[in-house]
Amino acid sequence: MSAGTLHDTAAPSRPPAVRHSRGARFLLLLSVFLCAACGLVYELALTALGSYLIGNSVLQTSVVISVMVFAMGIGSLAAKPLRRRAVGAFALVEGALALVGGLSVLVLYAAFAWLQIYTPAMVVIALVVGLLIGAEIPLLMTLLQRIRRQEAGSAVADMFAVDYIGALVGGLCFPLLLLPTFGQLKGALVVGAVNAVAGVIVVVFIFRRQTRRSVRIGLLTGVTAVLAVLGTAYVLADDLEVTARQQMYRDPIVHAETTPYQEIVVTRSSGFTGVPDMRLFLNGDLQFSSVDEYRYHESLVHPALSGRRGNVLIMGGGDGLALREVLRYEDVREVTLVELDPAMTRLARDFEPLRELNDEALDDPRVEVVDADAFNWLRGARQQYDAVVIDFPDPDTAALAKLYSVEFYHLLGQVLTPQSRVMVQGGSPFFAPKTYWSIAETIEAAGYATAEFQVDVPSFGNWGFVLASPGGGTPPPLRLAPDAPRLRYLDDAVLKAAMVFPVDRRREDVRPSTLMDPAVLEYVQNEWENY
Repeated sequence: MSAGTLHDTAAPSRPPAVRHSRGARFLLLLSVFLCAACGLVYELALTALGSYLIGNSVLQTSVVISVMVFAMGIGSLAAKPLRRRAVGAFALVEGALALVGGLSVLVLYAAFAWLQIYTPAMVVIALVVGLLIGAEIPLLMTLLQRIRRQEAGSAVADMFAVDYIGALVGGLCFPLLLLPTFGQLKGALVVGAVNAVAGVIVVVFIFRRQTRRSVRIGLLTGVTAVLAVLGTAYVLADDLEVTARQQMYRDPIVHAETTPYQEIVVTRSSGFTGVPDMRLFLNGDLQFSSVDEYRYHESLVHPALSGRRGNVLIMGGGDGLALREVLRYEDVREVTLVELDPAMTRLARDFEPLRELNDEALDDPRVEVVDADAFNWLRGARQQYDAVVIDFPDPDTAALAKLYSVEFYHLLGQVLTPQSRVMVQGGSPFFAPKTYWSIAETIEAAGYATAEFQVDVPSFGNWGFVLASPGGGTPPPLRLAPDAPRLRYLDDAVLKAAMVFPVDRRREDVRPSTLMDPAVLEYVQNEWENY
């Protein structure tokens, strides 16, 4: 049986002594474990980056997985001729995979920021990474058989058992360890370094007697160069990220962080009229401009609080601006704010410009902040609320679409009284009319009566809301409370006019959205594609 290197070398005519085979087999299986973990992290990193930058997480996941699995098959076939020189070939594959996979997130982020290119570049990188991962399989199989001279079936069982365990560990480490500790860019670079070391283990510690000294030196030099490139990129990653991120925003960035849930960016400028303009972006989508956010938040909150309002529930709205409007009513006794991302509510408390804009709302003793997924939180909620304000981002991902489903509004009914009023932000009736009317249709399908209206928010354009009351029947009256505070934008005359939709934006024949048929996700992705 011939041993594999990049040059012709003769394999020992006998298998290694037993006292060496156990340690060698362990190291080789450790290499399989590390390679599997790294491969899955590359896949998850590409999927997560696409979801952050582009949205449509289902499509991003489908493209990455399908391209990589296809490429793995091609890579496995392409590696068959290399099995005679399996040691050197495996080291080269690992070095290339470490370099491409480790730099993949940084390169894609830069391409998106400076070249406005993402999907074609992502497909190319996923293809290359998949080819290299696929090439690992036959090479590792060959190496494992040489260690123990075991039957092919036994080698396959050993390798795939460890491979699956490595995939499990890699899949768990990505969201639980790598993202919180290193972030997207540095996390991929760290994994690339681990991938490179996995190749060194095989070459240096296991097959060192079966390779020429010059070959070992060449391979180690190459791996060292890969580690140097990854290390340099790691040192420069923060500066590169800041520069690339600023390239994507018109105004100077004053705060930015990537959390396990989203990318949070705050910009600030003097504005076109000299009025300071602070803007919040989540995954690149504008959430508010301080110049006109009062128009949005007055429309979102005050019609819902025109009836009973002793106990109020806010879902989403971690910036505290909707909460600010709720707290303007002195007879509001308790407010529960349910926000998924604790980083968002922490920013609303601690970032002085935002804290000033929300009037320190999160520090009010009447407020309880709950960091939880709203859907799951509702399943266990038992308290009843007089008014509910729902301020979720647009449903452009599967995770958000479930918060606009019939099932979600059924769960919401558990915490309502017959007199409760619910306000839902519904997106733009002008830019995304099918999305808006699907949200209204979904709320009605869950057994609510609804009143729809639209307002103008200059930074957003035309924007729509849905006021709902449980039990169906007559739509809830759209009005302000007689004791409503003095508002900058909204009054009863504006609300009355806001209920009139132009001919080209009136109710359409659309489907309600459910967990199994997320129609609203389909509509929002199609309608916002050109914007």
